[in-house]
Amino acid sequence: MINHGLPLTLLNNVEHVIKGKKEKIEIAILCLLAEGHLLIEDPPGVGKTMLAKALALSIGGTFKRIQFTPDLLPSDITGLSVYRPEKGGFEFYPGPIFANVVLADELNRTTPRTQSALLEALDEGKVSLEGKTYSLPRPFFLIATQNPLESHGTYPLPEGQLDRFLVSLSLGYPNEEAEKEVVAMQLVDHPINTLKSVISLEEVIEEQRKVREIKVDPSLLHYAVSIVRKTREIPEANLGVSPRGSISLVRVAQAAAYCQGRDFVLPDDIKRVAPYVLSHRIFLKQTLASNQIAIDVIKEILKEVEVPVKM
Repeated sequence: MINHGLPLTLLNNVEHVIKGKKEKIEIAILCLLAEGHLLIEDPPGVGKTMLAKALALSIGGTFKRIQFTPDLLPSDITGLSVYRPEKGGFEFYPGPIFANVVLADELNRTTPRTQSALLEALDEGKVSLEGKTYSLPRPFFLIATQNPLESHGTYPLPEGQLDRFLVSLSLGYPNEEAEKEVVAMQLVDHPINTLKSVISLEEVIEEQRKVREIKVDPSLLHYAVSIVRKTREIPEANLGVSPRGSISLVRVAQAAAYCQGRDFVLPDDIKRVAPYVLSHRIFLKQTLASNQIAIDVIKEILKEVEVPVKM
């Protein structure tokens, strides 16, 4: 999926830390280049934090981790204004959301009120507080993790908040060979401690700009929209994918095309990324349906929607 230029350099660097998960790292990089945010649902200890740290170090960016708990307040994320008598006014103290790569760990462990503090940051890359607006650094990439919904003490993310994440994935457990390699390489020190930057923040922003310039034929716009509209018609779903999902599908397909050295999108780009872009946006009737079930539904839809032949 990634075989070209700076994205390949970034992929190779992150693979020094995350073993046996090339496709998932590729999807995370596509999400970054498409200027979106990533949602990961996984059990503890499979590398979510290391993925976020490795990406931050690889692009020479700042990294902050927010541990979401039931008592976390919105101001613990966004920051707060404190009155300074010596200055005769308020001074803003930015919260941990002000970083290039932010890990929102166990997002569904906190209350809906605190979860909603992220919405403006996810949508617009800024934070509003007491009548003032503060821009987040660029690039801004948020990686949120959530526990499976059957876990104790979780607050399901609302549909509107899930829809703000460009991509969702699960790293899963490594295979036996990859797990042996992970154990062996950490006997003396963790490789994250020696990971170096291979691409600058300015280069990331420029790569994001180039992704937006990738051509999308009208027939492929129709193809993407047809896939999304099909999710609203199937009997298994209570709620299909929104128009934001159509936009997201095309945007990530543009990133996939760019990372293969093309200046145009192919149907295969859309088919390849669709399960990652759409699975968390479709809400199935089955109680506690897993993300894998949603992925299987999306794959069935891809078989049914006609692929454009001429472009």
